[in-house]
Amino acid sequence: MAFSSLRLARGDRILTSAAEYASNFIPFLQVARRTGAIVDVVPSDPDGQVSVGALQGMIDDRVKLISLTYIPTNGGLVNPARAVGAVARRAGVPFILDACQAVGQMPVDVREIGCDVLSATGRKFLRGPRAVGFLYVRRDFLNQLEPSLVDMHGATWVSRDTYALRPDARRFENFESNAATKLGLGVAVDYAMAWGLEAIRDRAWGLAATLRTKLPNVPGVTVRDIGAESRARSHGSASTSRLQTRPRPGWIWKRAGFYPWSGRRSTTTTPKKRSTASAPRSTGLPSRRPPGWRGRCAFDPAGTRSSS
Repeated sequence: MAFSSLRLARGDRILTSAAEYASNFIPFLQVARRTGAIVDVVPSDPDGQVSVGALQGMIDDRVKLISLTYIPTNGGLVNPARAVGAVARRAGVPFILDACQAVGQMPVDVREIGCDVLSATGRKFLRGPRAVGFLYVRRDFLNQLEPSLVDMHGATWVSRDTYALRPDARRFENFESNAATKLGLGVAVDYAMAWGLEAIRDRAWGLAATLRTKLPNVPGVTVRDIGAESRARSHGSASTSRLQTRPRPGWIWKRAGFYPWSGRRSTTTTPKKRSTASAPRSTGLPSRRPPGWRGRCAFDPAGTRSSS
């Protein structure tokens, strides 16, 4: 939605990386076919990540977008998003970051990265529901974007021939949406924040480093990871970090006054035992939305957010 809101013309250039996700690259090709824009792939450096030096050398006045996948689906690659963001800011070029594999796996701060748009999904490292995710749009960049599809949720019909877009990133949302998946996403975000994103990153990457260290000892196995991060961890000491404080089962619901096993809200701190003969069948879901049910963004704070 955010990419399709950009106004591209014949000869405009989109710069992306060799590790771009297919669902991003296909829309680039579609827009190139429709408008005559050009999709250029920035070469990779010896570690397999996008070459920041090559990117800098490809910048000219025809570049209208830099797009990057922060962490591709496989291969161990972590692209240098902050360095790419610095190039984009110096050149005044919009920067879109796909953080679907990064959010929930590691700390992500849009102000440090310097991206204009960031997208993330709930179903990957956040371990939330499918078909729901985050969209971040930098506030100063928002007014340059008009969604290709807008309804009465993203805009207000102010007179017969005019409408006004919402002043925030919810202009990219639709009126019809799934409240249950948004609720699940909010809980998934709270759960990840309770563990601590640094602790999650250290644990996951430590386990990966141990695997990389031991796999070459298996006959017939070749490790083909790419990226500076995986290389550094493979040659360093494998982490044995542990997540120290495990959230108690149901703690998120209890904090909001819900008991997911009863489907009811209570003001007591301990659910009362019920007779199985008289107890109604539980749906396993809360009957009302807990406070903050839309979820809090694990990445920024300062821009505008959308959950769609």
